[in-house]
Amino acid sequence: MLNSKGKHRRPSKAARIATLAGVTGAAVAVPLMGATNASAASVATWDAVAQCESGGNWSINTGNGYYGGLQFSQSSWAAAGGTQYASRADLASKDQQIATAEKLLDMQGPGAWACAGAGGLTNDGVDPGVNPGGSGQSESKPEQAQPERQAEQPTTRSEQREAPKAESKKTVTTPTGDKVRKGDGEYKVKAGDTLSKIAQKEDVKGGWSKLFKLNDDIVEDANLIFPGQQLHLK
Repeated sequence: MLNSKGKHRRPSKAARIATLAGVTGAAVAVPLMGATNASAASVATWDAVAQCESGGNWSINTGNGYYGGLQFSQSSWAAAGGTQYASRADLASKDQQIATAEKLLDMQGPGAWACAGAGGLTNDGVDPGVNPGGSGQSESKPEQAQPERQAEQPTTRSEQREAPKAESKKTVTTPTGDKVRKGDGEYKVKAGDTLSKIAQKEDVKGGWSKLFKLNDDIVEDANLIFPGQQLHLK
């Protein structure tokens, strides 16, 4: 039998400083029945708990052994009758997860969720009025959505890899770590250079002020140029 003080999942980050009691006996699957008014919570309350548990992602499966928006362990999902809907919580609809959570709430109370406090979960007697539907109908839905999420990831990562390369061609890193525009002129600034020295060395008519005007799109302060910048001389 399940211990009424058992926790169906791991502690949230906020609760990891506290030691939570574990299930002392083997989980026993029981039929899912409608929650009574004595052990029920509103959809808004379950949404708040899910936001804390999983960021509100009702189809999440990170491979850590906890599934769905309310992060059911497999044993708790089975014990509360969730397997009549789907093999795992992340394969069930939101309504089906809430209906199963109502049963777990009746069995173990709010303490079954580490995020009960953050979500304001209590036996408030409010019937969520969810419609869990038939068995197995929801399993195909998350599986259809998963390929789309997986297809998007390579594109995002590729963009993240390419962005620094594109930026490095257009900018120069200063000694303080800041980025300044590189430019595409014919003269590459070296350590110790100043606009005055460059103008004199390269015989720029109009001196440093002319050189500054020629490159005002990349040089913001005439007293600050950086090695690697490429200046136009005419």
